[in-house]
Amino acid sequence: MATSKGANTYNRLNWEEADFPVLCQTCLGDNPYIRMNKEKFGKECKICSRPFTVFRWCSGSRMRFKKTEVCQMCSKQKNVCQTCLLDLEFGLPVQVRDHALNLKDEIPKSEVNREYYSQNMEQEIANADGSQPFGALGKAQTPVDLLMKLSRTTPYYKRNRPHICSFWVKGECKRGEKCSYRHEKPTNPDDPLADQNIKDRYYGANDPVANKLLRRASAIPKLETPEDMTITTLYVGNLGEKITEKELN
Repeated sequence: MATSKGANTYNRLNWEEADFPVLCQTCLGDNPYIRMNKEKFGKECKICSRPFTVFRWCSGSRMRFKKTEVCQMCSKQKNVCQTCLLDLEFGLPVQVRDHALNLKDEIPKSEVNREYYSQNMEQEIANADGSQPFGALGKAQTPVDLLMKLSRTTPYYKRNRPHICSFWVKGECKRGEKCSYRHEKPTNPDDPLADQNIKDRYYGANDPVANKLLRRASAIPKLETPEDMTITTLYVGNLGEKITEKELN
């Protein structure tokens, strides 16, 4: 079954149309009066290769233009943003979320099996109310403590900054302060964070950002259960005068 826009035969019934993208608050930006360009079947999804409706917008003042990278079906299967591919609820990479919830990737990577899986997911999404995630994530238990410690509670708009000006790096930029790109020293090309792959981010494998967060999580101090079972007292300090012992109980 050919679903690609560049294939010789098209199965246009599988092409995706949408009126609004599935985005996180960070990618959407801080401007409440945002304007978007909508291009019907403007691009192939980088995961399933199906043509889908592409949205493009400016994420804020002095920020760069952003666009959707994957179709809404792939986005809903993993409950991620269509642009940054981070989890919509916690703002974390898929690899970190699945590791904390002990989830396994159910999406097949071969074309035929992936298409069959997507058709089943479309039926599930059509019959659901949309209030809960789909697939294995929707059946997961209550979020664990690790997710609550690593998750972002506020949007991180710094992620929407313009790219670094390549002409400035070469010492050839003539725009000065009017340049729409950043005049900053680029990061080390040998840094793992400089080499990120969208499919690795989506499938939750070999994601350098996730590996960095997991290393940070392993360094967080943990409260271990004492070997002496007769110890039943727990001291909690530095809570302030407004917190009472009754509230702790």
